[in-house]
Amino acid sequence: MPNILSRRVLLQATAGLALAATLPRFAVAQGRAVTVSSKLDTESALLGEMIAQVLEANRVSVSRRLQLGPTRIVRGALLAGEVDIYPEYTGNGAFFFNQESDPAWRDPAQAYEKVRALDAERNKVVWLKPASANNTWAIAIRKDSAPAGQTLASLEDLARLVNGGWTGFKLAASAEFVESPAALPAFQSTYGFKLAPANLLVLSGGDTAVTMRAAAEKLNGVNAAMVYGTDGAIAALDLLVLADPKGAQMVYQPAPTVRAPVAEAQPQLATWLDPVFQSLTLTGLQGLNARIVVEGQNARDVAKAHLRTLGIG
Repeated sequence: MPNILSRRVLLQATAGLALAATLPRFAVAQGRAVTVSSKLDTESALLGEMIAQVLEANRVSVSRRLQLGPTRIVRGALLAGEVDIYPEYTGNGAFFFNQESDPAWRDPAQAYEKVRALDAERNKVVWLKPASANNTWAIAIRKDSAPAGQTLASLEDLARLVNGGWTGFKLAASAEFVESPAALPAFQSTYGFKLAPANLLVLSGGDTAVTMRAAAEKLNGVNAAMVYGTDGAIAALDLLVLADPKGAQMVYQPAPTVRAPVAEAQPQLATWLDPVFQSLTLTGLQGLNARIVVEGQNARDVAKAHLRTLGIG
């Protein structure tokens, strides 16, 4: 997994536009296949495959350019007309439009409305409805972590327990997660608690697979891990993501983003794709990702199986 700064800061669309100029031009003329793309990561490829299969199920010709590159490449390709549709995350709008300090990005509804309006006005990009799943920085715990008789399901619960003297919490996290103002310090300041050094296992790397395994196996007393909210191994390792009701982190809900001319040529896109993305709950998307990263299934088969549960395909 990339570290916090590379994941957030290196998303600037301006860099993407410059790099997109080096890409070959694909079919964008009216009546040609719709080019479906995605970023490199497992989840993006899965969502891109779902989009492609939904279009094909509705007799739309599709050209796949899945796992094309990181955000700057795929976003730049969309803006340059090299690809037509790909899954993007609402919170990235904060970086696309240089509005990182706006609190709207920490509220699901406000973040979606803001990025939808800004992208339509400035770039003629249409955002369809997002999933409820939120792929942002989070803290996940072993489900048996809570003290007897206590509830531990949210960061508010964690703050209450830590401030009440509970010493049984130990988080595995990277040094950057612990130190960066955007990560653990943001959780602590928002919810009003402070973890002592004894509550932390600080690792040199930023791989969430390592932190999750440490929690699952209780290595060095660890029972919690830094994660991305939809990491596939969360479900496989029987961990629980602590809810963030106060919005300490920006919201990163995935949604299809489409060039306006393509959306106009295919006016039923929302009718076809909204139900699919609405079906992607946090635990549901964790489970789909787990089929790929844990069980070794390919994205096309996982997408096909999920769409069949929705009566598609």
